[in-house]
Amino acid sequence: MPPDGRRAGGGSIEFVNVTKVFEGGQRIVAVDDVSLRVEPGTFISIIGPSGCGKSTALSIAAGLIVPTAGHVLLNGKPVGGPGADRGVVFQQYANLPWKTVIENVELGLKIRGVSRRERRTIAQQFIEMVGLIGFEDRYPRELSGGMQQRVAIARVLSNDPEVILLDEPFGALDAQTREILQEEIIRIWSATKKTIMHVTHSIEEAVFLADRVVVMTARPGKIKGVVEIDLPRPRDEMDRATRVHYVELIDDIRHLVRDEVLKSMRREAGAPAPGSS
Repeated sequence: MPPDGRRAGGGSIEFVNVTKVFEGGQRIVAVDDVSLRVEPGTFISIIGPSGCGKSTALSIAAGLIVPTAGHVLLNGKPVGGPGADRGVVFQQYANLPWKTVIENVELGLKIRGVSRRERRTIAQQFIEMVGLIGFEDRYPRELSGGMQQRVAIARVLSNDPEVILLDEPFGALDAQTREILQEEIIRIWSATKKTIMHVTHSIEEAVFLADRVVVMTARPGKIKGVVEIDLPRPRDEMDRATRVHYVELIDDIRHLVRDEVLKSMRREAGAPAPGSS
């Protein structure tokens, strides 16, 4: 259970006609008129070809990038920049190398002025939650990649956000560690009821983790479709019929994504798309 005074559950986040254009040597429309609502406490995954604007959309939700048009709402209020109500876990571990595990986990709390005693108590709770008891005084260089990502997850959780934004958080890990951390993030999500938006290139990962999978088109990134993942939880204990449906969902999403990947490849090669003049 959350410590006294901490939020239980997550918030809603909504994209309303969001467009992002990067100007420079080449004008790039990264995200184009995206509208999407994520209900409190739900887990969605966003997937699409490389360069389709997945990470840009996540950064807009985090308040790290300002949209060119449209806006993002958190609990009905416009997002105007970064805030403690949203926490981001990047593919790169982003831990401060000169700080220990517990110092990294309590960093956000320290910035917010939480007393040393209270932040230590909170940090210790989430270190235990991610399975790092006994490593509190270690430095990031002394940890494996999977353990460093656990530190990053604990740091976000300790700051008590309403929405957790995961940008390819397992992309740099080996297959075995990735599988363990997928199960770990589901366990943490089930315990905290936070709202999660998750960007990935792995269709299997998206189907295993999410309530809904949002498929984006090749750039400019639009929403091509949203697939409801009607698999029972926990998903690491699938029976035969559930596993068959799991494979069917993967195939359905792979079909949606495949056409967009081909469009992206043709554009990069300078070839016209089929049917274009």
